[in-house]
Amino acid sequence: MAQKEIKLLQQQIDKLYTSDFELDPWKKYTVVLLERIFGSETEKIKMIRKIDFEFSSWSLRDASGNESYEEKSKREAQEILQAAIDELKTFGLPDMSIKDQAEEALRVLLNCLLDELKGAQVKQLKAILSSGESDEEKKRKVKEILQSLGETGANEVLANMLFLPETRTVLLK
Repeated sequence: MAQKEIKLLQQQIDKLYTSDFELDPWKKYTVVLLERIFGSETEKIKMIRKIDFEFSSWSLRDASGNESYEEKSKREAQEILQAAIDELKTFGLPDMSIKDQAEEALRVLLNCLLDELKGAQVKQLKAILSSGESDEEKKRKVKEILQSLGETGANEVLANMLFLPETRTVLLK
């Protein structure tokens, strides 16, 4: 049974209702947990990322009755995590083959790199990789983007990648 995973998800539900709750750190931590348990392609992550405490006129108008938009968002987050817990209790941990784990680790590594790049750099990178240029020319241009991070930035990205749980799982097998 997936007792550790269930406990971690329950802790995330409990954090929703603490007095010092902050949405962005909670979402990041929750996404990391869900990626580790279900993989990065799970719909649960997409739903968690969409949760926001936006106080626009539309969101205020859409809030039902006496429930604030923040309470509604917390309730939605709780439902997503409760569904994940119920899934783990019913079906157990997803069976991820070594190939799936390696693909998942690669996705996480790429996300780690993309998190360090600016939006314009990500667009450049995508344009370079999809261009019809030779692989050698593509590598040269990609190196330029990585060099723009500076030695400290590039070392930071690499160290972060190597210390991800998914990377260790693949490396230590």
